Amino acid sequence: MKAAAQKQTAERVGRTINGLLLFILALICVLPFMHMIAKSFSGASAVSAGRITFWPLDATLNTYRYVLQDGLFFSSFKNSVTITLAGTFVALAITTMAAYPLSKQYFRGRKVILMLYVFTMLFYGGMVSIYIFMRSLNLLNTLLSQIIPLALSQYNLFIMKTFFEGIPEPIEESAHIDGAGPIRTLVSIVLPLSLPSLATIALFYAVAYWNSYYHAMLFVTRADVKPLQMYLYELITTAQNLYEVDPVIASGLSGGGMQAAAIVVSTMPILMVYPFVQKYFVKGLTIGSVKG
Repeated sequence: MKAAAQKQTAERVGRTINGLLLFILALICVLPFMHMIAKSFSGASAVSAGRITFWPLDATLNTYRYVLQDGLFFSSFKNSVTITLAGTFVALAITTMAAYPLSKQYFRGRKVILMLYVFTMLFYGGMVSIYIFMRSLNLLNTLLSQIIPLALSQYNLFIMKTFFEGIPEPIEESAHIDGAGPIRTLVSIVLPLSLPSLATIALFYAVAYWNSYYHAMLFVTRADVKPLQMYLYELITTAQNLYEVDPVIASGLSGGGMQAAAIVVSTMPILMVYPFVQKYFVKGLTIGSVKG
């Protein structure tokens, strides 16, 4: 009885410590974002004086009015949504079609192809080569130039491959006995069983596409093709000239408030999507990382 009581006490202490650590980690993640939100809604004088903590002072919507008043904002937002949705779909399809055959031990050339994928993880062709490639395809100043470079991630490929390897062979063999070919087996049997991993990979790709502005800087010069991240980047870099451009609007703004508003605007869409795939996220990532 004494040993059982000691065990229960130890378990309670362990749960308390774990809960406390998780609470501290949650605060570390949440408090900076709360600070950004408070900053974005605060007056210019309070932001410039550094008096903002986690609650707005001299509350105002001037920063958001300035960010949202430009028609290019909505054009850039639409471009980012298009790039994210189309890019995630294309990347998920390519990753699935590449990972499925590579998960089969009998696939000829499997080891060589896997080595090539590992090689490309370690060595990158560089900025000049990818620019020449896009220019040769006449894809400069197009949305495709921002989709193709991120269409396959080797890391996501290996997660998906490992997940496919964990699916019992008898399930696929029974489908083959019933006359299903490889494509039918993949679509009707394997993919429905792979929803956790698919949701995880889709979230990875969606975040990468939504946050990407590097390729837009390389391949895009037209304003109507720029993504939201590129628009916000240019907005932040030009915020210091607001007083020269429009002193009436700039009188209620500050560079720090502009940056905070831009961060909030660019982050909220992904934060709204995450709860719908969160239940698959941990499961898919864990299952896809068990095997080597």
